[in-house]
Amino acid sequence: MVTNNIDDMPAIRDLKDFDRSSGSRFERLIFNNRLLVILACVLVTLVLGFQATKITLNAAFEKTIPHNQPYIKNFLANRNELKGLGNALRIVVENKNGDIFDPAYLQALKQINDELFLTPGVDRANVKSLWMPVVRWNEVTEEGFSGGPVMPDNYTGTPQNTEQLRQNIARAQLLGSLVGNDFKSSMIFVPLMDKDVRTGAALDYRELSGRLEAIRAKYANAHGAALEIRIVGFAKVVGDLLDGLQQMIIYFAVAAIIAAIIIYWWTRCTRSTALVLICSLVAVLWQLGLVATLGYELDPYSILVPFLVFAIGVSHGAQKMNGIMQDVGRGTHRLIAARYTFRRLFLAGLTALAADAVGFAVLMLIDIPVIQDLAITASIGVALLVVTNLVLLPVMLSYTGVSQKAAARALRAEQAKPSGLWLLLERCAERRCAVAVIVFSAVVAVAGFVVSTHLKIGDLDAGASELRPHSRYNLDNAYITSKYALSSDQFAVIVKTKPEGCLNYQTLVETDRLGWTLQQIPGVQTTISLPDAVRKVTAGTFEGSSKWLTISPNQDVLNYAGLSTSTSNPDLVNNECSVIPVVAYLSDHKAETLDRVVKAADQFAKEHSTPERQFLLAAGSAGIEAATNIVVKQANVMMLLYVYAAVILLCFITFRSWRAVVVAVVPLVITSILCEALMVALGMGVKVATLPVIALGVGIGVDYALYLLSIQLAQQRAGASLADAYRHALQFTGKVVALVGITLAAGVITWAWSPIKFQADMGILLTFMFVWNMLGALVLIPALSHFLLGSVGGDNVESQPVQAELEALRA
Repeated sequence: MVTNNIDDMPAIRDLKDFDRSSGSRFERLIFNNRLLVILACVLVTLVLGFQATKITLNAAFEKTIPHNQPYIKNFLANRNELKGLGNALRIVVENKNGDIFDPAYLQALKQINDELFLTPGVDRANVKSLWMPVVRWNEVTEEGFSGGPVMPDNYTGTPQNTEQLRQNIARAQLLGSLVGNDFKSSMIFVPLMDKDVRTGAALDYRELSGRLEAIRAKYANAHGAALEIRIVGFAKVVGDLLDGLQQMIIYFAVAAIIAAIIIYWWTRCTRSTALVLICSLVAVLWQLGLVATLGYELDPYSILVPFLVFAIGVSHGAQKMNGIMQDVGRGTHRLIAARYTFRRLFLAGLTALAADAVGFAVLMLIDIPVIQDLAITASIGVALLVVTNLVLLPVMLSYTGVSQKAAARALRAEQAKPSGLWLLLERCAERRCAVAVIVFSAVVAVAGFVVSTHLKIGDLDAGASELRPHSRYNLDNAYITSKYALSSDQFAVIVKTKPEGCLNYQTLVETDRLGWTLQQIPGVQTTISLPDAVRKVTAGTFEGSSKWLTISPNQDVLNYAGLSTSTSNPDLVNNECSVIPVVAYLSDHKAETLDRVVKAADQFAKEHSTPERQFLLAAGSAGIEAATNIVVKQANVMMLLYVYAAVILLCFITFRSWRAVVVAVVPLVITSILCEALMVALGMGVKVATLPVIALGVGIGVDYALYLLSIQLAQQRAGASLADAYRHALQFTGKVVALVGITLAAGVITWAWSPIKFQADMGILLTFMFVWNMLGALVLIPALSHFLLGSVGGDNVESQPVQAELEALRA
């Protein structure tokens, strides 16, 4: 739908000379009942403002994983049989002034272990540390097998107890797993449950992180510099993210201040600037209220949505304010100016917001609940902007108007002879400049595409990529990785058999072959599985002879070895003897490492699975991340196809011209290509945090083209030449497009200083896309229009149905 020509709307100073029945039925409904509109909005603000106070911050482990991905289905189906391969914490306690055999250290370790054991949400039956009785040692003696808890009974700290503990650690082979390679630290392994057994509610990661930090601070203060507690695991990452979100309120305030300064600098009108910001903030308040009412929570990913809603609101509000200011400058009454602006820009604004909503809604197709929640909350916010910024703002401005001085200044600026940058932009509609612009854009796009082919899926750094490299978590992770042979990056293949089938000779042999195959993959530190334990027990049964360090074909020998293993190490097989996890410990969870391991494991599974035994991928933190990477890779292409298809459809509905659609979409495509190239240059991978950015950039970026082309095409179809039409579009809305692009970029660039790295990455990428979409619209639209839309006002047959539609609208 095109907008009406500005020249068809004469300046009317007196309301008596204005036809109140003019305009669309919706316009009359709004502006003939202005007071009711305001009162209704005030009432909604009070109700949803109260609801917004109930909003909570949290995150859930299961919301970050794609439930319908085959690997995740395998994991969830066997989750109860895979102890320690899901959501777990690893707490390392380091003795900085000695080793782990110091009695004072061991006493502190016991107290820390007890506090963690009693922490709500902990799966207490599977906690492991030097003080837990489930951590045992075994050895072969002249009398047969002997064993017991690693921590000696009735430990009192005597030299005899200490020496016995040292021997038990060696017997249990805990070095590199629960004990650091340098004997200066030991680990407490703490598996977590998804729900708090006390309340049945989802585990509160913020509360859990607070408890962990309290324990860390308590023992650090009690022992001075002697103890250092290091914590890694999904729950701690989420806890640190939630703690960092508190600082986001500061960034929100900074973004609002920046927007206020830029808009006021442009308009020099306090009242209109204040109304633009207030209406945008009202949309955010309504959004938070509805999110809380519908039972959703804000998490580290969706916390950014209110910022985007505010920025989009400011963008559309600035367009409405600019239109009213120019009409008031011509002498039009403020109410009539508000109605004129509503007529010109409502459909363009509605289409632009629909494109924004599409950019968010497409994210619903991604099978990751945390992104789907982001899509829902964002779509709610964008829908509310239709009311607050397309309806409420013009109504409010119809009462307050704008400063006469500011309006006169805006009119002078509009009527001033173009110079400098604006003159250069006008020349982009001329053939010589248009050819240069298009050729340059094509070269840049091709170069960007070549670079973008190197874009990786998944994490490109060790540790938690969501946090800064120098964050406490990543420093802790680096220490643990360097001191322990078994990392926290576990990739597990599930070997599934019938009940009591895990000790079948052929099953054990095939499982052992899988372990050996994975050990050959670069990036795999080691593997652990049931066949390893069976070999050791078998050798122990025969006086520890290395000749028996094998998998015996004798079923009685296998049964005895399996029974001993299930008692001493229940993590290696479930109670029914039907599930065997083959756990590979990886040096990191980088995209290349996961790709190599997945490829090898998947190939083995395809070649060796039979009806008697199935090799199912995947469990463990690295296995879950590998599955997530697969979904992200598939969604990346699908998401772009859907968002561009939707934007093209909306543009076609708006302009009814395929040529206009090409002109609007080409700048977006180039920006998307350059954004992927920028990700390569900055070392970013496509993952859950960065996946939504390009879709959002496309949905929000098309706003510029919609506003510019709406005015340009209306002028051309009224008989103006392309040069005159684009000059008019620049004067009326183009300068505001530039203002909005700068305002949006200045608002989100503040995220670059966030302690949360993925938020900083999103801030950088969105800033880039806002700026380049704005520049692309201002430069490429006239250049492309020269070749595709130069004859819209003349004999172009495409213009005839649109011209008829325009006449119908005027009537």
